[in-house]
Amino acid sequence: MGVGKTTIGRQLAKLLDYEFVDSDHEIEAKTGASIAWIFDVEGESGFRTREQAMIDELTQRPGIVLATGGGAVIKPENRSALKERGLSVYLKADVDELLKRTAHDKNRPLLQTDNPREKLTELLSEREPWYLEVADLVFDTQRKNSSSSASVLQKLLAKID
Repeated sequence: MGVGKTTIGRQLAKLLDYEFVDSDHEIEAKTGASIAWIFDVEGESGFRTREQAMIDELTQRPGIVLATGGGAVIKPENRSALKERGLSVYLKADVDELLKRTAHDKNRPLLQTDNPREKLTELLSEREPWYLEVADLVFDTQRKNSSSSASVLQKLLAKID
């Protein structure tokens, strides 16, 4: 959360002349409900089921830059789809930076807690091994401009592809 998936993803898609797709936005468009509302009504497990179906669908589309929610890697099916159907980039930043970027954002259900630092630390500790499992490339977004990040990523991905 807050690492720059959407911002950098949009710019990278433009550079590659690909469509940018955000799985959370696609879920909201399909359901007519916000992610926060889905979490409230269906819980995290209900949301993760919807997310898995959406990621399965989206990873079969060619010519896209896909931004997923940070928890997408929880489900093994998502990790497989992301790893097998495209190039995956783990955008990385430390907890202090993520806290700065998400401090005033009320649209992040998992951070609506008394101690967001503790929650971010816990989430990162839990998820990082999965991010690394899926990633073809790890890219540090710490204190980096999003447009220069997208440009560097474009060059790095061209070397992998």
